[in-house]
Amino acid sequence: MQLTPRYLVDNKINVISTDATEASLFVVEYRPVYSRQLKVYRGIDNTLQFRLLNSDQKPVLINTNTPWIVIFDENRNKIIERACTITDDQSSTASLTKGTFQVVLTENDLLNVRQQYLSYNIYMKNTNNTNTITYSNQNFESAGTIFLDSLAFPGPKNSTSITNFYVENAYWVAGSDDATKIEAQPGINGNDALHTAAIYSSAYIGTVEIQATLENQITGNNNWSTINTITFTGSEAMPVPANFNGVFNYIRFKFSADPTGKISKILIRN
Repeated sequence: MQLTPRYLVDNKINVISTDATEASLFVVEYRPVYSRQLKVYRGIDNTLQFRLLNSDQKPVLINTNTPWIVIFDENRNKIIERACTITDDQSSTASLTKGTFQVVLTENDLLNVRQQYLSYNIYMKNTNNTNTITYSNQNFESAGTIFLDSLAFPGPKNSTSITNFYVENAYWVAGSDDATKIEAQPGINGNDALHTAAIYSSAYIGTVEIQATLENQITGNNNWSTINTITFTGSEAMPVPANFNGVFNYIRFKFSADPTGKISKILIRN
């Protein structure tokens, strides 16, 4: 039997801030402040804990200030800015919670952010809405670093969107030539591979055939087999779904009537 340890620990970082009484004496003494890189995971809630220290590395009571965090992506676009939750017990004694606060980065916060290095700042806001920056290292730089990992909970891939339709032998098709081919990704699917399509239509009257081929490349003269046929009456107000199973190399859609202006797009996910 193999024993593999796992650790359930708090992600806690120290931050340093000055106040008016020590501003002229503030020295960081070449020690890192919160320069350790944080790591968060997409697909789950992440709780980040911080402790506010003074220049002597002593916890600072959080009573009149509110800590805020602001996070930027690699293009310097702001994606999150919110007040942190103070967990300081407001005691003047040296308690374990003195100077502590935390923020939760929810699953939805990071849902549409791809894996990358993010930067963040923490500042203190007092009752007069005056902001005081905290520092990330001994050179008085303000930004810290967060690595956003998307591999622990990768989630679903983006759907393939089909919007181009053209005439072929008195029918309209999508995915029948090499430029518009729709891969069925057989390498990632087993024998019961599930494919899902959603057809967005408006006043389209006719049929849509979902076809597939096992041929290794699209030549424009492939043998296609019909997997499913969907009939439209023109009254459909919602996208029409279609689910089918099977391991194929390519998929295409065949229309009995001109879909131009009546079928806006087809989304498919393998």
